[in-house]
Amino acid sequence: MITTETLRTLEFPRIVRLVAGFAHSDATVDEIDRLAPLADREEIETRFARVEEIRRLAQLGITLPLATFADIRPVLAQVRPTGAVLDPRDLALLMPVLRIMTAIARQIAYRTDIPRLQQLAGHVTGFPDLLESLERSLDSEGAILDTASRLLHDLRGRKRGLVQRIRRRLEEIVRERQTAIFLQDDFITQRNGRWVIPVRMDSKGMVPGVVHDVSNSGETAFMEPLEIIGLANELENLVAEEKVEEIRILRELCRWLREEAEPLSAQFASLVLLDLLNAIARFGELVQGEVPRLGGTGLRLVGARHPLLLLQARESGRGVVPLDLDLGSETPGETPSRVMVITGPNAGGKTIAIKTAGLLLLMTLSGIPVPAAATSVFPLASQLLVDIGDEQSIEASLSTFSSHVNRIAGIVRKADHRTVVLLDELGTGTEPLQGAAIACAVLKELQEQGALVLATTHLTDIVGFVHQREGMVNAAMEFDRQTFTPLYKLKSGEPGQSHALEIARRYGLPDRLIDFARGLLGRMESEFHALLGELQEQRNRQDLLLAEQERHNRDLATRETQLKERLAAAERDKRDAMEKAHREAKEVIQAARREVNAILDEARREKNKAARQKVAELEEQAETRLREFHPEEELPPDKIAVGETVFVRSLGYDAQVVALDTGRGRLRVRAGALEIEVPLDGVAPPRGKAAKGGVKGKRPAPEEEAPTRELNLVGSRVDDALPHLEKFLNHASLAGYGEVRIVHGKGTGALMRGVRQFLDGHPLVREVREGEAFEGGSGVTVVTLR
Repeated sequence: MITTETLRTLEFPRIVRLVAGFAHSDATVDEIDRLAPLADREEIETRFARVEEIRRLAQLGITLPLATFADIRPVLAQVRPTGAVLDPRDLALLMPVLRIMTAIARQIAYRTDIPRLQQLAGHVTGFPDLLESLERSLDSEGAILDTASRLLHDLRGRKRGLVQRIRRRLEEIVRERQTAIFLQDDFITQRNGRWVIPVRMDSKGMVPGVVHDVSNSGETAFMEPLEIIGLANELENLVAEEKVEEIRILRELCRWLREEAEPLSAQFASLVLLDLLNAIARFGELVQGEVPRLGGTGLRLVGARHPLLLLQARESGRGVVPLDLDLGSETPGETPSRVMVITGPNAGGKTIAIKTAGLLLLMTLSGIPVPAAATSVFPLASQLLVDIGDEQSIEASLSTFSSHVNRIAGIVRKADHRTVVLLDELGTGTEPLQGAAIACAVLKELQEQGALVLATTHLTDIVGFVHQREGMVNAAMEFDRQTFTPLYKLKSGEPGQSHALEIARRYGLPDRLIDFARGLLGRMESEFHALLGELQEQRNRQDLLLAEQERHNRDLATRETQLKERLAAAERDKRDAMEKAHREAKEVIQAARREVNAILDEARREKNKAARQKVAELEEQAETRLREFHPEEELPPDKIAVGETVFVRSLGYDAQVVALDTGRGRLRVRAGALEIEVPLDGVAPPRGKAAKGGVKGKRPAPEEEAPTRELNLVGSRVDDALPHLEKFLNHASLAGYGEVRIVHGKGTGALMRGVRQFLDGHPLVREVREGEAFEGGSGVTVVTLR
């Protein structure tokens, strides 16, 4: 539990007051005044999530429809007893609240980007029926409107008409000569609810009527003329009926309100909480707050600023030096440091540093965005124990040191692994050596209890103890040794110096006093401080060298990335070149095939054997050009013999050698019933792909029987099938066939579409149609050749 004294010491109530300045209701201010650190992680994260949803809406230009509203909880408490009738002014307080609820219900009803706000206020309706009745019955000041009921409207209309009749008759009476001579004045007024005219006291018996009042001077009697008494009595009756109807209306409104009191109370609580979250969100925008990480093992501040100093500096146009601090974070292979002792000059920012850490921890545990980077990490602490400031207790007869030790003793008793401890000016208030010894013992005890400790001190003995103790770390507030001014920047890993003499000189202490004081300093202490100065200068040089090395590493990484990119570009260029070459090869083959088709036309017309020979030569040239881009395994001529089996590239099948003419570089092969003459470089080692029932689509030798009229491509891929189809068409055209069948099957339809697209516009094809049912249906394409 975090005590009220801790909250006050770290100025958390001032943050609460700033948040309350954005509230729209006294009820919300009461809730904000009760803001305190939460113990449940889920509750904290839920509050942060809702605040962030409000801020995201604001970034989209959407603000919650909040306006000033009253605390209606007392009104709801008064109306709960059966038969209770409220003052209409109290009922009028409900209308702004219900209007705000209705607007909120409309705004969040259909949004999908604010789930946490919908979870909070999704049940809010605004009670439109009750609001309509109130708006019809009351104005903003609580007066009952004529529209509250038909009877009330009628009574008030009659009442206004009767008042006008009374006024007109009175105006006529005061103008009548026989009456005017007895009047003190000619105005009309009311006394005790009755309409009267002013009559001179000495003439009151001359005007028939009833005296209802006398002036303070005793010279004027206010009389009601006899002839309007009947009208006035009638008016009194109407007023009484009006009052009865107003009471009935109020009673009815209170009954409706009583029926809705419980759900209205629940919705009002949601409205107050929504207003509280909106106030936190607006405060977060004011201090440029972020939502940090919660629940880490240590405390890490990145770019942190004290919110009160930030607002003060903003008003004066100055800046605030951000605080970076890392305590207790786990690093692989290293023992985390859970105790940090900060040293440095007076007025250098040591106390502000630990106060900033403590206040931002309180804000985080309360679900308030903090002015620090979102990468900051805060522990889910159950206790925040502090000893900051000089608080002598006169009543308890405690000195500064006694009070200091008393608080530290309480801290040591309470601390555990979920405790954050802030200690300011540790070891002061007594003899330095003994104070330092006590301080070191306290730090050791708190470390063993697992607490996170931030402490400040000026005692060098504590600095030495922390330096030698594993799990503790020194830190320093930086100081400009040239100008002797504090830099308000925390550097972890090295101790700082007090620079008391330099600061005293800067603030006006005479040089002779400074020189005398310096002479009194012990030699060892002077050497110690000189050594600290040298160590800091060496640390600064090492930081510069490290920064230079990091820059060099970044340059090397950049160059490596550039080289990788260039290598990848070269690989892409290589692939592009190969693809281009392959395309050019295909274009060569296509050109050759177009020339073949032209020759086939000529062959079909003239039956020229020389043309057939030329076709064979062109096909061999095309295959040779294609092999230049896709080389295959060659079969040396000395490995070829009659009776051997070889793979014939132009056929795509294995065939048996029946004749060999090495002089001409050619051989004759038999594949099934087909014999064909091919060049020696057109064969390769056998691949086990024998022709099935004859080679499909191959050109037969002139003396052999004509090739089949059907090409079976079932099971082939489109890219593999089209070359066979081209050769089949060439041979069928040479054979003089008028019609052939291509069997491709149905399957997925890809092979059928590829075949028909290939046939469409082919120079040898006159017509293409789908096979009839007896021919194979859609699994067959029938081609009519030219």
